[in-house]
Amino acid sequence: MSEGLYGDLAVVGGSCHPALTEEICEYLRVVPTPITIRKFPNQNIFVRLEQSIRGKDVFLIQPLGQPVNDMVMELLITIECLRRDSAGRITAVVPYYAYGRTDKKDQPRVPITARLLADLITTAGADRFLSIDLHAGQIQGFFTIPTDELSARYSLVRYIKQQGLDRNSVIVSPDIGGVRRARNFATDLNIPLAIIEKRRSPEGDSTEFLNLIGEADGHTCILVDDEIDTAGTICKAAAFLKDAGASRVIALATHPVFSDPAVERLAAAPIDQVIVTNTLPIPPEKAAVIEDKLTQLSVAPLLGETIRRIHQGISVGAMFAE
Repeated sequence: MSEGLYGDLAVVGGSCHPALTEEICEYLRVVPTPITIRKFPNQNIFVRLEQSIRGKDVFLIQPLGQPVNDMVMELLITIECLRRDSAGRITAVVPYYAYGRTDKKDQPRVPITARLLADLITTAGADRFLSIDLHAGQIQGFFTIPTDELSARYSLVRYIKQQGLDRNSVIVSPDIGGVRRARNFATDLNIPLAIIEKRRSPEGDSTEFLNLIGEADGHTCILVDDEIDTAGTICKAAAFLKDAGASRVIALATHPVFSDPAVERLAAAPIDQVIVTNTLPIPPEKAAVIEDKLTQLSVAPLLGETIRRIHQGISVGAMFAE
Protein backbone atom coordinates (compact mmCIF):
# COMPACT_ATOMS: atom_id res chain seq x y z
CA MET A 1 0.00 0.00 0.00
CA SER A 2 1.26 3.49 -0.84
CA GLU A 3 2.57 5.79 1.86
CA GLY A 4 -0.11 7.89 3.52
CA LEU A 5 -0.04 11.28 5.17
CA TYR A 6 1.59 9.87 8.33
CA GLY A 7 4.14 7.43 6.93
CA ASP A 8 3.83 3.78 5.97
CA LEU A 9 0.87 1.76 7.21
CA ALA A 10 1.36 -0.57 10.19
CA VAL A 11 -1.28 -2.78 11.81
CA VAL A 12 -0.80 -3.99 15.38
CA GLY A 13 -3.15 -6.50 17.00
CA GLY A 14 -3.88 -6.90 20.68
CA SER A 15 -4.58 -10.27 22.27
CA CYS A 16 -8.38 -9.98 22.36
CA HIS A 17 -9.18 -10.91 18.73
CA PRO A 18 -6.15 -12.05 16.69
CA ALA A 19 -8.40 -13.65 14.05
CA LEU A 20 -9.98 -10.29 13.25
CA THR A 21 -6.55 -8.65 13.02
CA GLU A 22 -5.47 -11.34 10.53
CA GLU A 23 -8.59 -10.79 8.40
CA ILE A 24 -8.05 -7.02 8.34
CA CYS A 25 -4.41 -7.49 7.34
CA GLU A 26 -5.43 -9.87 4.56
CA TYR A 27 -7.84 -7.23 3.24
CA LEU A 28 -5.12 -4.56 3.35
CA ARG A 29 -2.43 -6.96 2.05
CA VAL A 30 -0.06 -6.12 4.87
CA VAL A 31 1.72 -8.21 7.49
CA PRO A 32 0.75 -7.47 11.11
CA THR A 33 3.53 -5.93 13.18
CA PRO A 34 4.89 -8.61 15.54
CA ILE A 35 4.22 -7.90 19.18
CA THR A 36 4.70 -9.72 22.48
CA ILE A 37 2.00 -9.43 25.14
CA ARG A 38 2.17 -11.39 28.36
CA LYS A 39 1.42 -11.23 32.07
CA PHE A 40 3.89 -11.32 34.91
CA PRO A 41 3.06 -13.54 37.91
CA ASN A 42 1.76 -10.46 39.71
CA GLN A 43 -0.79 -9.95 36.85
CA ASN A 44 0.99 -6.87 35.48
CA ILE A 45 0.76 -6.70 31.68
CA PHE A 46 3.93 -6.51 29.60
CA VAL A 47 3.99 -5.31 25.97
CA ARG A 48 6.94 -5.22 23.60
CA LEU A 49 7.04 -4.43 19.89
CA GLU A 50 9.25 -6.85 17.96
CA GLN A 51 9.68 -4.40 15.08
CA SER A 52 10.11 -0.62 14.93
CA ILE A 53 7.08 1.46 13.94
CA ARG A 54 8.93 4.79 14.16
CA GLY A 55 7.25 7.39 11.93
CA LYS A 56 4.53 4.96 10.76
CA ASP A 57 0.75 5.34 10.58
CA VAL A 58 -0.25 2.71 13.16
CA PHE A 59 -3.67 1.12 13.58
CA LEU A 60 -4.07 -0.83 16.82
CA ILE A 61 -6.84 -3.46 16.69
CA GLN A 62 -8.24 -4.24 20.13
CA PRO A 63 -11.92 -4.92 20.93
CA LEU A 64 -12.62 -4.65 24.65
CA GLY A 65 -13.88 -8.19 25.21
CA GLN A 66 -13.42 -10.60 28.10
CA PRO A 67 -11.68 -10.19 30.51
CA VAL A 68 -12.67 -6.60 29.89
CA ASN A 69 -10.46 -4.83 32.41
CA ASP A 70 -7.38 -6.71 31.20
CA MET A 71 -8.23 -5.76 27.62
CA VAL A 72 -8.64 -2.09 28.60
CA MET A 73 -5.25 -2.03 30.33
CA GLU A 74 -3.64 -3.87 27.43
CA LEU A 75 -5.05 -1.28 25.02
CA LEU A 76 -3.71 1.62 27.07
CA ILE A 77 -0.28 0.04 27.62
CA THR A 78 0.05 -0.80 23.92
CA ILE A 79 -0.83 2.77 22.93
CA GLU A 80 1.84 3.99 25.35
CA CYS A 81 4.30 1.50 23.84
CA LEU A 82 3.56 2.77 20.32
CA ARG A 83 3.95 6.38 21.44
CA ARG A 84 7.31 5.63 23.09
CA ASP A 85 8.51 4.13 19.79
CA SER A 86 7.65 7.42 18.04
CA ALA A 87 4.75 6.27 15.85
CA GLY A 88 3.77 8.93 13.31
CA ARG A 89 0.09 8.56 14.20
CA ILE A 90 -1.80 6.10 16.43
CA THR A 91 -5.39 5.10 15.67
CA ALA A 92 -7.11 3.00 18.33
CA VAL A 93 -9.44 0.62 16.47
CA VAL A 94 -11.87 -0.64 19.11
CA PRO A 95 -14.69 -2.53 17.32
CA TYR A 96 -16.47 -3.09 20.64
CA TYR A 97 -16.28 -0.29 23.21
CA ALA A 98 -16.73 -1.56 26.76
CA TYR A 99 -18.51 0.45 29.46
CA GLY A 100 -20.68 2.00 26.74
CA ARG A 101 -23.82 1.59 28.83
CA THR A 102 -22.39 3.91 31.49
CA ASP A 103 -22.74 6.90 29.19
CA LYS A 104 -24.72 9.22 31.48
CA LYS A 105 -25.40 10.01 35.12
CA ASP A 106 -28.83 8.39 35.32
CA GLN A 107 -28.92 8.09 39.12
CA PRO A 108 -27.23 9.84 42.06
CA ARG A 109 -23.58 9.21 42.92
CA VAL A 110 -22.57 7.17 39.85
CA PRO A 111 -19.68 7.67 37.40
CA ILE A 112 -19.82 8.24 33.64
CA THR A 113 -17.33 5.48 32.90
CA ALA A 114 -17.64 5.71 29.12
CA ARG A 115 -16.26 9.25 29.36
CA LEU A 116 -13.48 8.15 31.72
CA LEU A 117 -12.39 5.45 29.26
CA ALA A 118 -12.36 7.97 26.40
CA ASP A 119 -10.10 10.24 28.48
CA LEU A 120 -7.77 7.34 29.27
CA ILE A 121 -7.41 6.36 25.60
CA THR A 122 -6.63 9.96 24.68
CA THR A 123 -4.19 10.47 27.55
CA ALA A 124 -2.38 7.24 26.67
CA GLY A 125 -1.49 8.80 23.32
CA ALA A 126 -4.06 7.81 20.69
CA ASP A 127 -4.45 10.36 17.89
CA ARG A 128 -7.67 8.92 16.42
CA PHE A 129 -10.41 6.57 17.56
CA LEU A 130 -12.40 4.11 15.43
CA SER A 131 -15.29 1.93 16.60
CA ILE A 132 -18.44 0.16 15.43
CA ASP A 133 -21.98 0.77 16.71
CA LEU A 134 -21.34 2.53 20.00
CA HIS A 135 -24.08 1.93 22.56
CA ALA A 136 -24.91 5.64 22.51
CA GLY A 137 -23.99 8.18 19.85
CA GLN A 138 -23.03 10.74 22.48
CA ILE A 139 -19.92 8.68 23.29
CA GLN A 140 -18.34 10.17 20.16
CA GLY A 141 -18.44 13.53 21.94
CA PHE A 142 -16.50 12.15 24.90
CA PHE A 143 -13.36 12.09 22.75
CA THR A 144 -11.32 15.20 22.03
CA ILE A 145 -9.50 13.41 19.18
CA PRO A 146 -11.00 12.68 15.72
CA THR A 147 -13.49 9.83 16.02
CA ASP A 148 -15.15 7.58 13.44
CA GLU A 149 -18.15 5.45 14.39
CA LEU A 150 -18.96 2.85 11.76
CA SER A 151 -22.20 0.91 11.50
CA ALA A 152 -22.52 -2.81 10.83
CA ARG A 153 -26.08 -2.18 9.67
CA TYR A 154 -25.17 -2.23 6.00
CA SER A 155 -23.55 -5.67 6.24
CA LEU A 156 -26.45 -7.05 8.28
CA VAL A 157 -29.06 -5.61 5.90
CA ARG A 158 -27.20 -7.07 2.91
CA TYR A 159 -27.21 -10.51 4.53
CA ILE A 160 -30.92 -10.34 5.35
CA LYS A 161 -31.74 -9.44 1.74
CA GLN A 162 -29.46 -12.15 0.32
CA GLN A 163 -31.10 -14.79 2.50
CA GLY A 164 -34.63 -13.56 1.76
CA LEU A 165 -35.28 -13.02 5.47
CA ASP A 166 -37.05 -9.73 4.72
CA ARG A 167 -40.07 -11.48 3.18
CA ASN A 168 -43.22 -11.16 5.29
CA SER A 169 -41.04 -9.76 8.06
CA VAL A 170 -41.20 -6.97 10.59
CA ILE A 171 -38.33 -5.27 12.42
CA VAL A 172 -38.88 -5.18 16.19
CA SER A 173 -37.19 -2.96 18.74
CA PRO A 174 -37.04 -4.76 22.12
CA ASP A 175 -37.46 -1.44 23.96
CA ILE A 176 -38.23 2.23 23.38
CA GLY A 177 -34.54 3.19 23.61
CA GLY A 178 -33.67 1.16 20.51
CA VAL A 179 -36.37 2.59 18.24
CA ARG A 180 -34.03 4.74 16.16
CA ARG A 181 -31.72 1.80 15.48
CA ALA A 182 -34.66 -0.46 14.54
CA ARG A 183 -36.24 2.24 12.37
CA ASN A 184 -33.04 2.51 10.32
CA PHE A 185 -33.15 -1.24 9.64
CA ALA A 186 -36.84 -1.08 8.75
CA THR A 187 -36.18 1.80 6.34
CA ASP A 188 -33.25 0.02 4.66
CA LEU A 189 -35.27 -3.18 4.25
CA ASN A 190 -38.52 -1.39 3.42
CA ILE A 191 -40.50 -3.47 5.91
CA PRO A 192 -42.74 -2.52 8.89
CA LEU A 193 -41.51 -1.56 12.34
CA ALA A 194 -42.86 -2.76 15.68
CA ILE A 195 -41.89 -1.71 19.20
CA ILE A 196 -42.11 -3.59 22.49
CA GLU A 197 -42.95 -1.49 25.52
CA LYS A 198 -40.67 -2.66 28.32
CA ARG A 199 -40.33 -1.41 31.85
CA ARG A 200 -37.62 -2.21 34.37
CA SER A 201 -38.23 -2.72 38.06
CA PRO A 202 -37.08 0.13 40.35
CA GLU A 203 -34.13 -2.07 41.38
CA GLY A 204 -33.18 -2.54 37.69
CA ASP A 205 -32.82 -6.32 38.02
CA SER A 206 -35.94 -7.42 36.15
CA THR A 207 -38.08 -6.34 33.21
CA GLU A 208 -41.75 -6.57 32.30
CA PHE A 209 -43.09 -6.55 28.74
CA LEU A 210 -46.38 -4.69 28.63
CA ASN A 211 -47.44 -3.99 25.07
CA LEU A 212 -46.58 -4.48 21.40
CA ILE A 213 -46.88 -1.43 19.20
CA GLY A 214 -47.24 -2.90 15.72
CA GLU A 215 -48.10 -6.27 14.17
CA ALA A 216 -46.38 -9.61 14.82
CA ASP A 217 -49.08 -12.19 14.09
CA GLY A 218 -48.03 -14.44 11.19
CA HIS A 219 -44.80 -12.52 10.54
CA THR A 220 -41.09 -13.24 10.85
CA CYS A 221 -40.00 -10.89 13.63
CA ILE A 222 -36.42 -9.60 13.46
CA LEU A 223 -35.36 -8.35 16.89
CA VAL A 224 -32.67 -5.67 16.52
CA ASP A 225 -30.21 -4.55 19.21
CA ASP A 226 -26.65 -3.24 19.34
CA GLU A 227 -25.38 -6.09 21.53
CA ILE A 228 -26.42 -9.35 23.15
CA ASP A 229 -24.97 -9.46 26.64
CA THR A 230 -26.69 -11.93 28.99
CA ALA A 231 -29.53 -12.28 26.43
CA GLY A 232 -32.22 -11.84 29.09
CA THR A 233 -34.07 -9.03 27.30
CA ILE A 234 -33.90 -10.49 23.80
CA CYS A 235 -35.03 -13.97 24.95
CA LYS A 236 -37.98 -12.55 26.90
CA ALA A 237 -38.86 -10.40 23.89
CA ALA A 238 -38.76 -13.50 21.63
CA ALA A 239 -41.19 -15.34 23.92
CA PHE A 240 -43.42 -12.26 24.01
CA LEU A 241 -43.50 -12.13 20.20
CA LYS A 242 -44.26 -15.85 19.92
CA ASP A 243 -47.21 -15.35 22.26
CA ALA A 244 -48.30 -12.50 19.97
CA GLY A 245 -48.40 -14.90 17.01
CA ALA A 246 -44.98 -14.49 15.38
CA SER A 247 -44.21 -17.34 12.97
CA ARG A 248 -40.43 -16.99 13.39
CA VAL A 249 -38.12 -14.89 15.57
CA ILE A 250 -34.63 -13.81 14.50
CA ALA A 251 -32.22 -12.06 16.88
CA LEU A 252 -29.96 -9.54 15.14
CA ALA A 253 -27.14 -7.65 16.87
CA THR A 254 -23.71 -6.21 16.13
CA HIS A 255 -21.78 -7.28 19.24
CA PRO A 256 -21.87 -10.88 20.58
CA VAL A 257 -20.84 -10.12 24.16
CA PHE A 258 -22.47 -13.39 25.32
CA SER A 259 -21.86 -13.05 29.05
CA ASP A 260 -23.00 -16.08 31.04
CA PRO A 261 -25.65 -17.47 30.78
CA ALA A 262 -26.38 -15.93 27.34
CA VAL A 263 -25.81 -18.92 25.08
CA GLU A 264 -27.86 -21.25 27.30
CA ARG A 265 -30.73 -18.75 27.24
CA LEU A 266 -30.49 -18.35 23.46
CA ALA A 267 -30.47 -22.12 22.98
CA ALA A 268 -33.61 -22.53 25.08
CA ALA A 269 -35.47 -19.46 23.74
CA PRO A 270 -37.98 -19.57 20.85
CA ILE A 271 -35.41 -17.93 18.57
CA ASP A 272 -34.85 -19.50 15.16
CA GLN A 273 -31.63 -17.69 14.23
CA VAL A 274 -29.03 -15.49 15.95
CA ILE A 275 -27.17 -13.17 13.56
CA VAL A 276 -24.17 -11.22 14.89
CA THR A 277 -20.83 -9.89 13.63
CA ASN A 278 -17.28 -10.72 14.71
CA THR A 279 -16.51 -7.46 16.49
CA LEU A 280 -15.86 -9.80 19.42
CA PRO A 281 -14.58 -13.39 19.38
CA ILE A 282 -17.03 -16.10 20.42
CA PRO A 283 -15.30 -18.86 22.42
CA PRO A 284 -15.73 -22.23 20.65
CA GLU A 285 -17.43 -23.80 23.67
CA LYS A 286 -20.07 -21.06 23.63
CA ALA A 287 -20.53 -21.13 19.86
CA ALA A 288 -21.11 -24.90 20.06
CA VAL A 289 -24.13 -24.43 22.35
CA ILE A 290 -26.02 -22.42 19.69
CA GLU A 291 -24.25 -23.80 16.63
CA ASP A 292 -27.50 -24.60 14.83
CA LYS A 293 -28.80 -21.04 15.34
CA LEU A 294 -25.66 -18.91 15.05
CA THR A 295 -24.55 -16.88 12.04
CA GLN A 296 -21.50 -14.62 12.43
CA LEU A 297 -20.68 -12.04 9.76
CA SER A 298 -17.23 -10.50 9.36
CA VAL A 299 -16.60 -6.77 9.81
CA ALA A 300 -13.01 -7.12 8.55
CA PRO A 301 -13.78 -5.70 5.06
CA LEU A 302 -15.58 -2.73 6.68
CA LEU A 303 -12.70 -2.00 9.04
CA GLY A 304 -10.06 -2.73 6.41
CA GLU A 305 -11.56 -0.33 3.89
CA THR A 306 -11.99 2.35 6.57
CA ILE A 307 -8.37 1.96 7.66
CA ARG A 308 -7.25 2.27 4.03
CA ARG A 309 -9.23 5.47 3.59
CA ILE A 310 -8.02 7.02 6.84
CA HIS A 311 -4.44 6.11 5.96
CA GLN A 312 -4.68 7.64 2.46
CA GLY A 313 -6.68 10.69 3.56
CA ILE A 314 -9.85 9.67 1.68
CA SER A 315 -13.39 10.34 2.93
CA VAL A 316 -14.78 7.53 5.10
CA GLY A 317 -18.39 8.69 4.77
CA ALA A 318 -18.20 8.53 0.98
CA MET A 319 -17.93 4.74 0.98
CA PHE A 320 -21.45 4.44 2.41
CA ALA A 321 -22.80 6.55 -0.46
CA GLU A 322 -21.19 4.36 -3.12
